[in-house]
Amino acid sequence: MLTFEQIKELIDLVRERQLQGVEIERSGFRLKIDGRPAEAVAVVASEAKPQAVGGGSQAPPVAAQVSEPMPPPAEEAEEGVEAELTGGHILRSPIVGTFYTSPSPDAEPYVRAGDRVKRGQVLCIVEAMKLMNEIESDEDGVVEKAFPKNAQPVEFGEPLFAIIPD
Repeated sequence: MLTFEQIKELIDLVRERQLQGVEIERSGFRLKIDGRPAEAVAVVASEAKPQAVGGGSQAPPVAAQVSEPMPPPAEEAEEGVEAELTGGHILRSPIVGTFYTSPSPDAEPYVRAGDRVKRGQVLCIVEAMKLMNEIESDEDGVVEKAFPKNAQPVEFGEPLFAIIPD
């Protein structure tokens, strides 16, 4: 989970760069910062009441929303992707970014097809806005397939790995 200071820094970054927004999801925590000007700006958490977030007079305010994780997108038949599977669990990207198989270009990949993984084990990195987000397995099992190639852009909800659960 991000600290209050990290969230504040992200809000300031979105405001300063006049970005349309940013969305981060990590370990059951989801943060969405909307950079579009808003009449009322609020931070909403599933366990907290709405609170005002102060905005500077020089830049338009941004809205931030923190919530429980969204359910994964409906299991849609994606041509050539999930149809190839022999059966298993699909680990999807929680954010938009760039997929990396290893912590550095000269390092070995975190996992390969056929590797046994445990829940919480790092499988890859998705870089978003210069932040390296470690993506962890949400199942114990065997990696059947990695869908994206190294350094390939990925979208929110895009399949990353097929895992055959134990």
